[in-house]
Amino acid sequence: MIRRPRGTNDRLSEDHVAWQHVIDTFTHECELRGFKPISTPTLEHTDLFSRTTGEQTDIVRKEMYSFEDRGGDSLTLRPEGTAPVVRAYLQNSMHNLLQPVKVAYVASVFRYDRPQAGRYREHHQIGAEALGDANPAVDAEIINLLWSTYQALGISDLQLHINSLGDPDTRPKYREALIEYFTPLKPHLDPDSLRQLETNPLRLLDSKNPAVIALCDDAPRSVDFVNSEAREHFEDLKELLDALDIPFTQNNRLVRGLDYYNRTVFEFLPPDTGSQSTIGGGGRYDYLAELIDGSHVAGVGFGSGIERVLLNMERLDQKPKSTASTSVYVAPLVKGAVPTALRISNDLQRVDISTESGFGPSSPRSHLRRANALTAKIAILIGEDELQKNVVAIKPLDGSDQIAVPRDQTVHTVRNLLKPST
Repeated sequence: MIRRPRGTNDRLSEDHVAWQHVIDTFTHECELRGFKPISTPTLEHTDLFSRTTGEQTDIVRKEMYSFEDRGGDSLTLRPEGTAPVVRAYLQNSMHNLLQPVKVAYVASVFRYDRPQAGRYREHHQIGAEALGDANPAVDAEIINLLWSTYQALGISDLQLHINSLGDPDTRPKYREALIEYFTPLKPHLDPDSLRQLETNPLRLLDSKNPAVIALCDDAPRSVDFVNSEAREHFEDLKELLDALDIPFTQNNRLVRGLDYYNRTVFEFLPPDTGSQSTIGGGGRYDYLAELIDGSHVAGVGFGSGIERVLLNMERLDQKPKSTASTSVYVAPLVKGAVPTALRISNDLQRVDISTESGFGPSSPRSHLRRANALTAKIAILIGEDELQKNVVAIKPLDGSDQIAVPRDQTVHTVRNLLKPST
């Protein structure tokens, strides 16, 4: 038997109710704030991610699904959602639109990583980006959009962690301070951490190794190295979050896993943070566009894995259950009744009555067993006698008496029977 690839998942019918609820809730929160939908290709040129995400990040070094197509182009399945949106902004001259351009998306994301709870090699994200404005109020709106989405989904116990990474002009001094701090600790670093110390020491603060995490507690803080503009931006953001009644913790080792961030970074975590179970996060990336085509475009955004959102809804017993059911089941008892059964089903469906039809003749008992399995409220039986008399037999499945009605009165009768009693 051919099975699905490791790290992928089948989403069955019973899973779609909660899945769609997440998307619908997010879409509603976006619409309330003027965020418009955007879609980008699943495939992008590999350079888009290697330039922007960072050559030394785990995503580029270990996790991207890249290949050369028949034309010789190196393409990559999208490993994150922000760079494609910025590319779309630049390519489609969206700087001519009213700024900031506020967009939102639902997208598949592909990373070759060890599968874990809520994170697959193909997983799915809700995300939003605001491009063209560096005001900290835009950061606050982005954070509030994600916070409000979680609240509307019933995930009410998340912790918001924030930090500021400053701007590129102050990054070298912070880098030197980290190297000075971690160099004497080399005997305690794993091979990946030793490599990061040489190439990009900020990545040490994003380590998943518990031993390295413990060493980071006393590491230099990025906020102590930011310039006055970045410091004011961060203080303004904290003031705005207070105004929005969004509680937060300043986490001095928060850097996120992508190299393009500057100034604001943030993450939402459930109470059990020991499981590395960040549910969503993002930050500001004012210099990302420069890595794509040289333009300077301020931007801030987030991504949140739908699978992890659903895990947290389940943890808090907030996953919605399916309430949809078939209202009417149409049962052809003889072969000649099948066309009539399909036509009646179609007539009922056209007036928004959920209806299923049997596709072949069978006994009344067999059809009624299927109708009950579908939790239908009404069964319509059509046999030889009904065909000859141009009627249908309507049987309410609550135990009420079966009635015969003219075929052209079927929709009217069913509607009345389905009306809630007053």
